[in-house]
Amino acid sequence: MIELSPVEINGHTFLAVTVLLPKTTLLTVSSDKGYIMCGALDVGLLNEKLKDRKIVAARAVGVKTIEQLLNSPMESVTLEAEALGITKGMIGKDALLKMI
Repeated sequence: MIELSPVEINGHTFLAVTVLLPKTTLLTVSSDKGYIMCGALDVGLLNEKLKDRKIVAARAVGVKTIEQLLNSPMESVTLEAEALGITKGMIGKDALLKMI
């Protein structure tokens, strides 16, 4: 099952996507510029093999819901996210606000 829902943060609307898979759930919240995601995101791959795409993304680990993703510290961020001021340890909501 795939669930799409809007998430509002400080008057800005983001898109939350939940994908239920066997034994795991993929979670992401995105803006037009970038996204935050659960531990399934491979930040190293984005920084190394897909560097030319300049992907703005950040990852939180151990989250099981969109609400947890929004309120958890980012465990890792891409180089492009760092360029926008998104840092490791920043909570998801704050990271998203830098992606508008």
